[in-house]
Amino acid sequence: MSDETATTPTDTARAEGATTTTSGQTTTVTTTPAPPKDDVVTTRHTLKVGRRTLRYTATTGRVVLREEVLEDGVFKGHQAKAEMSLTSYVLDAPAGANRPVTFAFNGGPGSSSVWLHLGLLGPRRVDSGDVGHLTPPPYGLLDNAETLLAVSDLVFIDPVSTGYSRTVEGGKPKDYHGFKADIESVGELIRLWTKRNNRWLSPKFLAGESYGTTRAAALADHLQSQYGLYLNGLMLISSVLDFATIDFDFDNDRAHVDYLPTYAAVAHYHGKHGRKSLRTVLHEAEEYAAHDYPWALSRGSRLTAAERADHVRRLAALTGLSEDYVDRADLRVEHVRFFTELLRDQRLAVGRLDARFTGPLAQGNAETWDADPSHDAISGPYAAAWNHYIRQELGYESDLPYTQLSSVAHQEWSYKEFEAKPVDVTPRLARAMRANPHLKVHISYGYHDGATPYYGAQDVVAHLDIPASLHDNIEHAYYEAGHMMYVHEPSRVQQSRDLADFVLRASGREQS
Repeated sequence: MSDETATTPTDTARAEGATTTTSGQTTTVTTTPAPPKDDVVTTRHTLKVGRRTLRYTATTGRVVLREEVLEDGVFKGHQAKAEMSLTSYVLDAPAGANRPVTFAFNGGPGSSSVWLHLGLLGPRRVDSGDVGHLTPPPYGLLDNAETLLAVSDLVFIDPVSTGYSRTVEGGKPKDYHGFKADIESVGELIRLWTKRNNRWLSPKFLAGESYGTTRAAALADHLQSQYGLYLNGLMLISSVLDFATIDFDFDNDRAHVDYLPTYAAVAHYHGKHGRKSLRTVLHEAEEYAAHDYPWALSRGSRLTAAERADHVRRLAALTGLSEDYVDRADLRVEHVRFFTELLRDQRLAVGRLDARFTGPLAQGNAETWDADPSHDAISGPYAAAWNHYIRQELGYESDLPYTQLSSVAHQEWSYKEFEAKPVDVTPRLARAMRANPHLKVHISYGYHDGATPYYGAQDVVAHLDIPASLHDNIEHAYYEAGHMMYVHEPSRVQQSRDLADFVLRASGREQS
């Protein structure tokens, strides 16, 4: 943070009830843990971007999050509740320049921000390779000449229990593992950074990926209503705003319909559509998903034998699965089963995060794969790159493990605000757009994304409860890649251009 003295991590607290020994006697000494304080380091860097040389300041570490405490109506002060990790990049510029600033985070829930940070937006990026050309260990780092820092300052946020973010001593991590608490804690960190860095008059953006898009949509409304902090834009990468589009439970036929064009794209990538172009395949799948497929699912046993046979044939042709499998699945193919079945004859599983990736099945007759091959392919490079980068280049040292993905946070995550109904933040996004008609929204879709299907995300946005004129504030970008489309080099380069262009236009600026 700009008003904090750069420090390095130290042990700041001693346990209560510590013991000391004096002249052969043991004495119990009660101590009070030292109050937590911001623990950040600041470094200076340069980066060549085209003909420009970016000179910027990086600040990384942990910032104490405090909450106002009232007991029986009596104000008890601001008590430290958590220490949240962040990394910011601020371009060296004259005071008052008020460049745009983008607050970025990933999803999970339970994911750190390392993926957007080192994969797409930051000034350095991981050398991970791609399908068929994966970089072997120990991996590496590269300059990111396409970094969004060229047009916007950047703040990467790790929610509690991810990255280096933890509750304070005696705190309960579970208190932050939920929809509402997550929105409030991330929102408070954004408010703090904006205030301490005097950026209230800067154009402000949120960039979220996957569940991070769920968070971003709700945060836009929260920041406006709670703090009067209005945004210029949202960047929703691999969007999921209504979980009914991805939830196959409870006889939910909508998810089967929304996933169908993704299945067709994946089948095309793996050679199941002959010489047809991807665009032709997607058009056929989208037409079927828009009309005949929902009707067939709604008919149930009322389908005649001839009608059922026709839909089995059409669905099998689009998905690349056998007619026998589609028939036995009752025209309803769940996504992980699809990823397991598509290339079963080759004893290969298809990736969920990125269906361009494949990996060997542990068992050839397994109902579902034992792991996502696409996650297996990318998690190692990101872990190695980050742990080297933060210590060797950003100068922050900590013995805490940097938690890429917190399985505990994911498993404990509470959606109690949506009890007995799907998680759906479209009312929050619609409310934010109605209150702030200047709010622009960019949505990035990956055709081979098996986690957040593009067709379902499109459908959700088309049904936003906003005036027709506000739909002009929403733009869509499509890439022939997966959930993290930036793993695919041509997609990464194009997406970087698309996001930079969006930030400039939504900021009302033609140049940085």
